[in-house]
Amino acid sequence: MPKPYPQEFRDDVVRVAREREPGVTVEQIAKDFGVHPMTLFTWLRQADADEGAKPGMTRNDSAELREARKRIKLLEQENEVLRRATAYLSQANLPGKGSTRS
Repeated sequence: MPKPYPQEFRDDVVRVAREREPGVTVEQIAKDFGVHPMTLFTWLRQADADEGAKPGMTRNDSAELREARKRIKLLEQENEVLRRATAYLSQANLPGKGSTRS
C-alpha cells in the first residue's frame, strides 16, 4: 500500500481545487499535484463531510470508531480469558472420585 499523503498536502490540494478558475478541471489539478483524480475527488468529499456541508463520516468520527473497535476487541479478549479461567476453576473445585466428603 502506498504511503499516505501528509494531511497538510491534502488540505492544500483541496483548497486549490475549490478555488480553481472557471474552466480548470479537478482532473487537471490532480495531474498538476501528481495525484490520481479519484484520490482528489475522495479528498474533496471527505472535506465536505468534515465541514458538515454533506453527509458522511468525519475524520474525527472515523478515528473515534477505530479506537472503539480496538477497545471492543481488547474487552472481548479479556472476556474470553475470564470465561476460560472460570471454567478451569469450576472444574478444579468439583469433588473428585473417592472423595471422603459427604
